[in-house]
Amino acid sequence: MGSICDKMIYCSAKLKQRNKKYMKKIEAVIRKSKFEDVKSALYDADIDWFSYWDITGLGKSTEEQVVRGQVFKSGYIQRRMLSIVVRDVNLEKTVNAILNSAWTGETGDGKIFVYDIEETYRIRTKESGPGALYNIED
Repeated sequence: MGSICDKMIYCSAKLKQRNKKYMKKIEAVIRKSKFEDVKSALYDADIDWFSYWDITGLGKSTEEQVVRGQVFKSGYIQRRMLSIVVRDVNLEKTVNAILNSAWTGETGDGKIFVYDIEETYRIRTKESGPGALYNIED
């Protein structure tokens, strides 16, 4: 029977292995005008599924907005939010696709946030883990 130290080392290693992340969630806030460029770049990087929605933010910068033919400056900033879950192996190419295609060099280009994902489930097949993120070709 091993010592208490051996057991602690074994338990620590098992816990690290269990908590190892294989998936990431990427949230990107981008200019609406860059959405088609970003979408094309993601498709080119073989990222063929993501969610998006229109958002309104508040910031120090202002945007010109046109309402009924009148142009005015507003602190309300219109952007598009992307939500993408990828396997770790696809993280770098996904982030680079967004960075390169959303960039204008001007204030307000957006932000990218990356989070660990504990688990993913495909409802149809009840499959779990990173394999539930993509379809295996037959």
